[in-house]
Amino acid sequence: MNEPTVRVASFAELDAPTLYGLLRLRVDVFVVEQRCAYPELDGRDLEPETRHLWIEGDDGAPLAYLRVLREPDGAARIGRVVTAPHARGRGLAAALMAAALRVVRDRPSRLDAQTPVAGFYARFGYRVAGEEYLDEGIPHVPMFRPAPA
Repeated sequence: MNEPTVRVASFAELDAPTLYGLLRLRVDVFVVEQRCAYPELDGRDLEPETRHLWIEGDDGAPLAYLRVLREPDGAARIGRVVTAPHARGRGLAAALMAAALRVVRDRPSRLDAQTPVAGFYARFGYRVAGEEYLDEGIPHVPMFRPAPA
């Protein structure tokens, strides 16, 4: 299988159809499939340093997505990691994570992983950095990856 093409853009660089597709994927999975009633549109997508990363299918619709934020202390935060149900098991999330770490570069980074997939993030150097907690009824763990040496 060919390595998927990962697209990277700031909010200002997203056209309306692409933005709609990315937000729809997030809502379809997080709000509908996982039944999490929370403010999906939290304002952080708009921040100038936020980078949106996604992989498109042959029809141009997004199959997988994540975003990289800048935290107040300068660290990066990876979040909203999502793959469409019909595209799971193809390594798309791994391709996105590898691309996200290229965006993060030499900064430390954090993420909040759903507990059952914490091992996935461990493959990229993340380690559990706190107690498990429930977010919308789903167990999560905070994870941290130090700046590369």
